[in-house]
Amino acid sequence: MSENPTRGHRSPRTALARAKTVPPWSLLAAGAVLGGLLGGAYGVVKTPTYTATSYVIAVPTDKGDPSAALGFAQAYGRVATQLAVLGDAQVWAGVPVRTLQADVRTATSPDAPMVAVSATSSRPDRAADMANAVTRSLTQHANNSQKDTHVQLLSFSRAVKPASASSPSPTVTGLVGASAGGLLGGLVLLVRPRRSAEAGRSAAVPGPAVAADLHGAL
Repeated sequence: MSENPTRGHRSPRTALARAKTVPPWSLLAAGAVLGGLLGGAYGVVKTPTYTATSYVIAVPTDKGDPSAALGFAQAYGRVATQLAVLGDAQVWAGVPVRTLQADVRTATSPDAPMVAVSATSSRPDRAADMANAVTRSLTQHANNSQKDTHVQLLSFSRAVKPASASSPSPTVTGLVGASAGGLLGGLVLLVRPRRSAEAGRSAAVPGPAVAADLHGAL
């Protein structure tokens, strides 16, 4: 009694052939669904972050030039994240300097003599404290030299405790993941061998009858 050795397991060629018969749209759908699930899970697991922003404005003194205030505001925006300013700000913020260096950013405007100081943290109250501490330290350092610069730095708007997180929600991360998954599914679809090309190559091989006829003709 003999048994078929190939029985009980699938041939690699058979598995490849079945993979080629999968409808093209199923790859796109599978990639989008898997990417959406992974993106949504990342949004749920990731700790939300909060961003608070405070503003300071540069104004000329009695002897100052109004046009110079804009240039000094640009300079103060670059100085705000330097160690000299952050060294004093860490006392009021209650966090080390390395945290301020990593989580505090500044922005300036080419049209207005204003500096925006933004701080990001996993706690909304700490984000506001960090932004206000940096602007307070920056204001003190700038005003210590106002007799020479003829420009005074004033607080324009204090940072308040943010009510909502600035990090993407699970819905947003899920949509991003679904888009990325669909794109990967499309790339797989592009590199997948085409069935028509395989059929054309197999049809080009002469059968036994044709080969026998050719042999007899010779």
